[in-house]
Amino acid sequence: MAAVTDENGSQVVGYSYDADGNLSERTVLRNNLTATYTYDYQNHLTAMKNQTSSEIVPMLADRGSYIASESTFYKVLKEAKQLTHRGREQRKHKRPISTHKATRANQVWMWDITYLNGPIKGMHYYLYMFSDLYSRKIVGWEVWESEDAKHASELVKRIYRDEKIYIRNMQKEPLVLHSDNGSPMKGTTMLETLYALGITPSKSRPRVSNDNPYAESLFKTLKYVPNFQPQGFATLTEERLWVKRFVEWYNNEHRHSGINYVTPSQRHMGMDQEVLRKRKEVYEKAKERHPERWAKGTRAWSFQKKNG
Repeated sequence: MAAVTDENGSQVVGYSYDADGNLSERTVLRNNLTATYTYDYQNHLTAMKNQTSSEIVPMLADRGSYIASESTFYKVLKEAKQLTHRGREQRKHKRPISTHKATRANQVWMWDITYLNGPIKGMHYYLYMFSDLYSRKIVGWEVWESEDAKHASELVKRIYRDEKIYIRNMQKEPLVLHSDNGSPMKGTTMLETLYALGITPSKSRPRVSNDNPYAESLFKTLKYVPNFQPQGFATLTEERLWVKRFVEWYNNEHRHSGINYVTPSQRHMGMDQEVLRKRKEVYEKAKERHPERWAKGTRAWSFQKKNG
C-alpha cells in the first residue's frame, strides 16, 4: 500500500498495486481534490509505468496537470516497490564534462559505435549513432555487422542531407563532429567525406578515456530501457527495428534531464522555450489553488541557452 502526500505531509491519494502492477481504485481525498482529478492521476501513473519520478512530474505538467513534487512521487514509487521497474533506474552520477559548447542545434554533433549481442555467443551487431550536443536529439543511426569507416561515411552523408547542413555551411557556420579515436573514426574514407561536406572533425584527447561522455551516456540510456535485450537479437533486421523504436521514443517522448526535461525533438526544433513557459504557468496555477502545499516558490523551469 502507498499514499501520495503533499508538502505538508497530508495524505492526498491512497492506492495499491495488484499482481500485474496496475493501480487499484482506492482513493483518499484531501484539500478539496476532486474525484475526477484523482482518477486522472491514477490513469497517468499507470500509463507512465516505465518513467522515473523526475520524468513523471514534467510530463504531467505538459498535459496541464500538477499532482505532487518529484520527491513525493519518488517516495510513492519506493514504498510501492516500483522503482526497479522504471527504466531500470540508474544511480545518479555526475554530469559529464564536454570538450565543446553548443548554443543551437546542428552546431556540434557527437558519434560513437557500440556493439549489441547477436544470436550466438561472440557474435555482435554494431550500432552507429550520431546525436546533437545542443538538443541531445539522435540525428542519425544505423546497425551493421562490422565496424567500418565506409559505413560511417554513408551514414554521415545521409544525416547531412536530412538535417540540411549544406544551408548552414553556406552561411559559413561549419558543423563540428566529435568522436573518440577508434579506427572507423580515423578512417580515410570518413575523413575525406567530412572534409568534402565541410564538417570539422574533432577527436578525443590522447589517453583520456571519457572524452566523448554524451555519446557514452546515450548508449547507457539505451541499454537501461526496460525492453532492452541484453541476451541478444536473433537477426540484424530485428535489431534495426528495436533501435528504430528506441530512437522514436528517445527523441519524441523521453524527457531528458540534461535539457530541463523537454524532449530532444522539442529542443532541436526550438520549441523548448514555449514548453517551459507553459509548464511554469501550470505550476503557478497549482500554487494559487493550493498555496498551503508550497513552502517556497515554484520551480523556475528556465530556458537553457547552451549545452556542453
